Amino acid sequence: MNRLRWLCCFLCWCSLWQVRLLAEQPNIVFIYCDDARWDTLGVVQREQGDAARFPWIQTPHLDALAGQSIRFRQSFVVHSLCSPGRAAVLTSTYGHHNGIIGNRTPLNPELPNVAKQLRAAGYRTGYFGKWHMDSQEERPGFDRVASFVGQGRYQDCPLLVDGQRTETEGWVDDVTTGYAIEFLEEQTEDRPFLLWLGFKSPHGPRGGENLPPRARGLYAGQKSGDVPNLHTPAIYLTSDERQKRARRLGADTVSPGHLDFARHISALDTCVGRLIAALDRSPHADRTVVIFTSDNGYYLGEHQLGDKRSAYDEALRVPLIIRMPGDDAPRGVTNDAMVLNLDYAPTMLQLAGAERLPEGQGKSLVPILQGRTPQDWRTEFFYEYFHEAPFRAPTTLALRTTRHKLIVYPGNESWTELFDLQNDPYETSNLVSDASLRKEMVAAFEAAAKQSGIDLSQPLPTPPDKP
Repeated sequence: MNRLRWLCCFLCWCSLWQVRLLAEQPNIVFIYCDDARWDTLGVVQREQGDAARFPWIQTPHLDALAGQSIRFRQSFVVHSLCSPGRAAVLTSTYGHHNGIIGNRTPLNPELPNVAKQLRAAGYRTGYFGKWHMDSQEERPGFDRVASFVGQGRYQDCPLLVDGQRTETEGWVDDVTTGYAIEFLEEQTEDRPFLLWLGFKSPHGPRGGENLPPRARGLYAGQKSGDVPNLHTPAIYLTSDERQKRARRLGADTVSPGHLDFARHISALDTCVGRLIAALDRSPHADRTVVIFTSDNGYYLGEHQLGDKRSAYDEALRVPLIIRMPGDDAPRGVTNDAMVLNLDYAPTMLQLAGAERLPEGQGKSLVPILQGRTPQDWRTEFFYEYFHEAPFRAPTTLALRTTRHKLIVYPGNESWTELFDLQNDPYETSNLVSDASLRKEMVAAFEAAAKQSGIDLSQPLPTPPDKP
């Protein structure tokens, strides 16, 4: 009887919170990193214990945000590359659908996107920081803009401020955070807003003058932990490439590059702290949703790689922290549902009571945020990367499930990989010779590809070599 009474009380609480949540349009603050791995947060490193690679990394503001939020531990992207990741978030569609399959194509301004839908629902929209879809200057759907073109630069980066080239001084992520805070402080309570802040960090070039002075001396003498897949090369690397990269592996655990990566994470953590502090002292905090994530993951030596693009988990997994408003909202909890970057836009639009994206391919996370993961929630997703010259990774397609992963390299069948992620989370033991499992996964892969809208019987798309 006590258990039944407790369950009824919990369901009533969920229902009351849901009514309150959907009764008004919340403000939305979306914070977007570039190349930030899922595990380069202090809270994750502490959770990993002895398995942590970077136990010394300090992210106090993000850790505090996680303590006020739901942290998703199985958060993925469907294309591990900068521009396709951004387009996926904006449109809730795969790159082969929205046309962004590489870094050299601007986003079609006629496409529906989350900012346009929110603006139509009464939101004021602001975009600050990195956009990076080729050298595009337009920010479709956004009213207020302070953003740089392409990759920009870390120091004294010129910005387009509402269409006007504007010189700036200082570290670019500090500068764009300042513009974001200015936009926040201008908002009134009679109209909801979307604030998108895109960091350049921790994208390269890293270290030295690319960092703000406060971060340049951090972590001196620290070493990265060893993990099994440092010594398992990506299957597509040649023998010569494997030998050269293996010779460097001895230095990887003390790599200055790893320390610089972490320094950029800690530097942007300060920016997050500034923005959250400004929000919390404003009149908007109690009706604002905060989302923190990244465009893709990144390899730091795993599989002898140092980029993203291919389909091992280090490139696919990203942090995702969502803080909901209200005194009774979930705080300091984790969730292991499989969520995708395609899901962010549907979530924002449902929270806002706005029209759905007509061709969106993601799912709203609102049920999960309300504490009730649907029984039919996804257990797998399709992944794509299309070779972009001059980068090393070949065209790569994959099916990632909660238990297994099948990686296919079109035109190179001998490279096919199959992993049991439950027993082999570092993806070091290829099970492709298991005929029964391979048959099962190939069938699921083909079905997932079809569902995503890609026709495997036709030539695959190829990113342009030039804009």
